[in-house]
Amino acid sequence: MDENDRPARSGPAMTQRRRAARLAACQALYEMEVSGASADAALRGFFPNRWNLYEDESGVGHANPFPEPDGDLLCDVVRGVVVHREAIDRMVGGALAESWSSERLEILMRALLRAGAFELLVRKDVPVRVVISEYVEVAKAFFSGTEPGMVNAVLDRLGRILRPDEMGSEGGHGGASPDR
Repeated sequence: MDENDRPARSGPAMTQRRRAARLAACQALYEMEVSGASADAALRGFFPNRWNLYEDESGVGHANPFPEPDGDLLCDVVRGVVVHREAIDRMVGGALAESWSSERLEILMRALLRAGAFELLVRKDVPVRVVISEYVEVAKAFFSGTEPGMVNAVLDRLGRILRPDEMGSEGGHGGASPDR
């Protein structure tokens, strides 16, 4: 393989591929919950053809304008949520307002919070502020109301519990470093 053919491992292109992986992971987790599909079955739907072409309303195929997701991150998040689901659901439930439980959440919101919580729990190579910021952006792709704010609040609470040394005394998630 020529050096120019290798996927980028850093920089803006990789950041976009990692964001695409997070978005795809949420879609796969949603699909798994709705259809009962296994992680491997849901992931197979994302490789390789899903990102090559898409059809418009008239059925005409076009090159996909979205970056191909980082396959390693996509698989890690989806499979990791499956492995750690009980612990993740307890954590998410504990970070929600008292009147809420993870079971009351809309399926897509639950998938999104599970994915973000998994990264906070296991992916110590990704800074807390990056996890929060990335999943807020993913939430904005799916929701136009107050949901991104809820994602920010829940993941911020979890970040403060799981990685207090990274959160320091600053509020919010401003100043996120580049994605890793």
